[in-house]
Formats: sequence, C-alpha cells, structure tokens
Amino acid sequence: MSVRHERSRPVGRRVRVQGRPVDTYPALPTEAERGSVRRVTVVGEEVLSRPCREVTEFGTPELSALIDDMFLTMQVADGAGLAANQVGVDLRLFVYDCPDDQGIRHVGHLINPVLDLPEPGSRRLVDDVEGCLSVPGAAMAVPRTDHAVARGFDKDGNPLVIEGQGYFARCLQHETDHLMGHTYLDRLAKRDRKEALRQMADRREDVFAQRAVKAAGLGH
Repeated sequence: MSVRHERSRPVGRRVRVQGRPVDTYPALPTEAERGSVRRVTVVGEEVLSRPCREVTEFGTPELSALIDDMFLTMQVADGAGLAANQVGVDLRLFVYDCPDDQGIRHVGHLINPVLDLPEPGSRRLVDDVEGCLSVPGAAMAVPRTDHAVARGFDKDGNPLVIEGQGYFARCLQHETDHLMGHTYLDRLAKRDRKEALRQMADRREDVFAQRAVKAAGLGH
C-alpha cells in the first residue's frame, strides 16, 4: 500500500512496534538497515492473483532475511505496507510502517494473518484514496471499514493481535487482500478499474525512476 503525500510518517514517541508502544524508534526501521531491495511485482503478474501459502517454519534465517528485504523495499517505494507476493514470494506475510488517523506510527510484520472486521450492521465504511505499490502511479477511492483487527504470528511464531483504526485499518485490510490474491483494483467498478490502469500506464515510469533515486540515496 502506498502512502499519500500528506500522510508523512510521524517520528517521535507515538510509535507502536508489533502492536506495543515504544518510547522512540528510528525513521528507517532496523530491519530495513539489514535488508536488500527486491523488485516489486506489478498487477497482471500471476503471483499477485492467487492465494499465498501459509508459513509453516518460523525462526529461520530465510524468513528473517525476507522480512528485512521487504522493509527496505517498502521504504524505497514509499510504502505504508508490503505483502510478500509483492516481492514475488507466495507466503502469507506482510510488513507495515503506517500512520493512523491519530498520528501514531505503527511498525511491524504479521505472518498468517486472519482479519476480524466489525459486523455488517455495526461497521462504518469510509471512502478514501488508496494506492498500491504493485499498481504504480494510480490512486482511487476505495470503501473500507475504519476499524480492523488482524491476528497472526511474528517471525518466531509468537502470537500477535494488531488493531488498527482509520488509515492503519485500511492498510491491514489492503495487505490481507494481497495475501488472498486480490489487489484493490478488484474492489473497483469496471470504469474505475480502467481509470486506475490508465493512471498506471501514464505514471509508472516516473514512479520507477523515483524509486531508483531513493534506493541510491539509501546506498542501494
């Protein structure tokens, strides 16, 4: 999921890492400092359109390296979240570095997530502009509930419960959709989907150039 420009990441004491408040946290997550940049897949590639596999082995160097790489790739692409199939790996895993509507920065990863949403009669849907790193350059209004709870595990197999409000709730829903083989384009009317693809065709090369500049600035 891409970050809207007016939603810059707050850096300060209002940070929650893996769902827990911390006093301070660096602008560049420690995982990203260890990672390598991977190519971001683009809508139309088969890996984005099929459900991802459950992670069954925890605590491995390979899993840690994947998470580190995803964090750096997300930073380079100016993302608020990134699912594993967006770097070509069909595992149920996503990372996030996303503000909520109260200015709290949420940072972490979640493996094998299960999303809990409010019951239809009690949920509040909000239309807000949404982008996707795999639909580079496009942004469209997508209805999402303004509250979500995601349950899953960290890389060592410890259970996690991550709660999101507002924009962070949108991020949790967006990334979980990816792991089910869906992009936000699947939630759009046919006319809006065509418009999003037109935007991508017009802007994708500029987006790729911006990512290359940012990668170089981070020494990658």
